[in-house]
Amino acid sequence: MSDIEIAQRATMKPIVGLAQERLRIGEEHLDPYGRYKAKLSLEYIESVKDWPDGKLVLVTAISPTPAGEGKTTTTVGPGDALKRLGKKTMICLREPALGPCFGVKGGAVGGGYAQVMPMEDINLHFTGDFHAVSAAHNLLAALIGNHLYQGNGLDLDLRKIHWKRVIDMNDRALREVVVALGGLPNGFPRQDGFDIIAASEVMAILCLSNSIKELRERLGNILVGCNRDDKTPIFARDLKAHGAMAALSKDALRPNLVQTLENNPVFIHGGPFANIAHGCNTVIATKTAMKLADIVVTEAGFGADLGAEKFIDIKCRKAGIQPDAVVLVATVRALKSHGGVEIKDLPLENLAALEAGFANLERHLNNLQVQFGLPTVVAINHFTSDTAAEVGLLKQKVEALGSKAVDCKHWAEGGKGAEELGHEVLRILAEGKSDFRFLYDEHAPLWDKIKSIATRIYGAADITADIKARRQLAQLSEGYSHFPVCILRFTSFSADPNLKGAPSGHVLPIREVRPAHGEEFVVVICGSIMTMPGLPKVPAAERIDVDGRGKISGLY
Repeated sequence: MSDIEIAQRATMKPIVGLAQERLRIGEEHLDPYGRYKAKLSLEYIESVKDWPDGKLVLVTAISPTPAGEGKTTTTVGPGDALKRLGKKTMICLREPALGPCFGVKGGAVGGGYAQVMPMEDINLHFTGDFHAVSAAHNLLAALIGNHLYQGNGLDLDLRKIHWKRVIDMNDRALREVVVALGGLPNGFPRQDGFDIIAASEVMAILCLSNSIKELRERLGNILVGCNRDDKTPIFARDLKAHGAMAALSKDALRPNLVQTLENNPVFIHGGPFANIAHGCNTVIATKTAMKLADIVVTEAGFGADLGAEKFIDIKCRKAGIQPDAVVLVATVRALKSHGGVEIKDLPLENLAALEAGFANLERHLNNLQVQFGLPTVVAINHFTSDTAAEVGLLKQKVEALGSKAVDCKHWAEGGKGAEELGHEVLRILAEGKSDFRFLYDEHAPLWDKIKSIATRIYGAADITADIKARRQLAQLSEGYSHFPVCILRFTSFSADPNLKGAPSGHVLPIREVRPAHGEEFVVVICGSIMTMPGLPKVPAAERIDVDGRGKISGLY
């Protein structure tokens, strides 16, 4: 069966009863959205803040390929497995964005028998969090336009406005637009553009805030632009926008509670991408889960060089948390792809290609264990085409690096198929050998922070920037030097999306540097990466449909 067919045949438990049974949360602390999803109250979250923390397990992956890795599936599977092994476990995931659902990537609730429910709701509108972020973001854009039209009392320079609009679709035609055409009644014409919601600063602020008060303050700190003397920054609070923006997004700050196919509790909350944002679910969901469970399993987006690095250097730094163990997801197929095999030939055994592509896994594993000091187990997300010789070679090569690889069959068998991985995670947690560290000192110059990531994580020889980007870095060096950096680039170790494996000696090109004052990090855009994706030749939307009874098909 397809993922959606498996999901539609599942037996879900009413979410209020599940919360009472598994988490001891009373119904007065939950606002149900239908029978199978609910939001948790901020008052309840405040009431458990002094409870002891459970252990935190981070799931990350090798560099993504069209062959597939299955990071979310391998977050859900081990989460279910740990519950089967008698551990009170919670899973924390990001919310899917509509753009990828209708584009290339598909949904983001796992696959096979390692999924989160209700699958269609979560992948589509869910509880409206993305819509709230969109409304808050675009309200600020509207207030900027109105301020200009009403006389521009802040003397805002039209040429230096940082704030775009957002939409939750992949629409390349909206990357660069001109607004306010049609004459004086429509305002002052200027160049503008759209980002996808997952790249919105409001989304990142939501994911890093611990309370409505902090959310409102961070929204007020959004840098809109500067005035025409090029010296005075203008923030959202100067436009008196942050109060209304917080009002629109206050309910979106509350974590969403759902369940796996095996009826285990899951927080799905927040949705920034990892290649064009910081790629983690909300701080408030992760920290709350750590109060409610003995073990929390969470994921960071894309490969470990993007998602895990940002999880550690941005989210952990700001939230005061740290992972106790890491699961690095790989597939035999993806490693053969990194070794040069075409998609059509991936089902064929190819030990030479697997060995060549192993360099990608090796670098990620080295980064996690050496650069960040984190004990790591490799999860081989099993495909039916994997041969015993391929799995054996992969295990042998991982063990030669001082780690362990476990063949996992959670896609086909659910939590049962990941029990061996669960035992290995428990062994790592029991040993307690984490030597966690950040990659760079927060007081290092911005240039040095970027270079540390490029050379120590990406394998680059150096970084480079044109005059514009160097000027932007120089301008930010005074007020932003203590912020972490969030690098936006493609999913190769380089800025070239076509380079697979583990390229070394390349130079990372910095195209643009943006201050994210509300998020409190500096965005570094590399190569030709876009913050508004486009659709492929055959979008996933073409196969999605709904019948006369409202039953959805084609979603995955």
